[in-house]
Amino acid sequence: MRIAVLADTHANKLGHLSKKIIDALSTVDLIIHAGDFTDVQLLEELKQLGEVKAVRGNMDSTELKNILPVKEIVEIENKRIGITHGSGARWGIEERVRKMFESDRIDIIVYGHSHQSQNKVIDGILLFNPGKATDSFGILTINGEAEGEIISSR
Repeated sequence: MRIAVLADTHANKLGHLSKKIIDALSTVDLIIHAGDFTDVQLLEELKQLGEVKAVRGNMDSTELKNILPVKEIVEIENKRIGITHGSGARWGIEERVRKMFESDRIDIIVYGHSHQSQNKVIDGILLFNPGKATDSFGILTINGEAEGEIISSR
């Protein structure tokens, strides 16, 4: 399964994302957005492209904050993916997002907020941040194992 991972799009609509991201969205089985859409229109347009799992971010509209959770857990091919936006300063964000899921059996944590991409395994958990969408996005491939790739959106 191929999953497009976005965060920190800070966009009102799909047309504000790069062509590279839009093209990639047509090749995946699932879209994960780790918060900071800013406007509900982008969420609705992503849902027209396929299945979307999303959480709210600190910069999202009140409408989005009312309909999206702070964290979500999805299971795909026996891999449990925890999704959250993250909070606070860049420094220490990995520890904070890991703590959010410490009572859950999680294989992958997808997060945003820091605007810095991350694709590394810590204590057996893949920490995956696609970075801010104006710079990069991510592709998670789950085929028995989970593998993340950060792709420049420019």
